Amino acid sequence: MVKVSVIVPAYNEEKTIAQVLEQVRAQVVDGITFEIIVINDGSKDRTREILDSRPELYDQVIHQPNGGKGAAVKAGLAQATGDFVLFQDADLEYDPADYAKMMKPILKFDCDIVMGSRFVAPEYTRVYYFWHKIGNWGISFLFNILNNTTFSDIYSCYLCYRRSLVDPTALQTAGWEQQAEILSRDVAAGRVFYEVPISYHGRTYDEGKKIKAHHIFAVFATIIRERLFR
Repeated sequence: MVKVSVIVPAYNEEKTIAQVLEQVRAQVVDGITFEIIVINDGSKDRTREILDSRPELYDQVIHQPNGGKGAAVKAGLAQATGDFVLFQDADLEYDPADYAKMMKPILKFDCDIVMGSRFVAPEYTRVYYFWHKIGNWGISFLFNILNNTTFSDIYSCYLCYRRSLVDPTALQTAGWEQQAEILSRDVAAGRVFYEVPISYHGRTYDEGKKIKAHHIFAVFATIIRERLFR
C-alpha cells in the first residue's frame, strides 16, 4: 500500500469544509491509503466548530493562529507521515473524485510528482478570469524554461509529490509563492514527473476566492531564485 497524506488548509470555509472532507474521505483507490490532515488557520467563522463536531472526517486536525496558507501548509507537512503528499483546497474548486487519476502514475510508473492540470482535456472547467489564465501561463512558461520541463499548469492545487523530496523545515516562503518553491525542489530532487487532467470549478472573488494579481510577482521571484540562486 502507498500512503498519501492529504493536506487541507482552511481559512473561513464554513460553507464548504464538511462537504470537501466528506468527498475526500469517500475516495477509495486500490493500492492507496489516504491520511487526511486539516489545518484550521485561525478561522473567524464556524470552521473550527464544524471540524470539532465531525472528527470522523479526518485523521488529524491542527488549530493554529492565522498565518496564511503557507504557514498552514508547513504545519500540515510537519505532521504528514505518507509516502506522498497531496494538497486539497477546502473550497470545492477541485474535485476529490480526481484522486483516482492522480494515483495512476504513482501506482503504474512509480513516479515522483503528479500534477493535476486544468488545461489537459479535463471533463469540465468553469470559465473564469482571463488574466488569471494568462498569469498561470506565464508562471508555467517561466518555470518550464528554467527547469527544462513541460508542465501546463504549475499552479493547480493538485500537486502530489514524494514526501522525501522536500524538507518542510527548509522552506523559506509562507505566501502564495510557496507552491513554486515546493515544486522547484521536487523537480530538482526527483526524476519522473506526470500530469493528469482534472476538473475545475473556480470561485469568483464574490464567492471567496483569495489569490490576487499582485501575488504573481513573488511567484516569479521564487521560481528564479530556486533555479538560479539556490
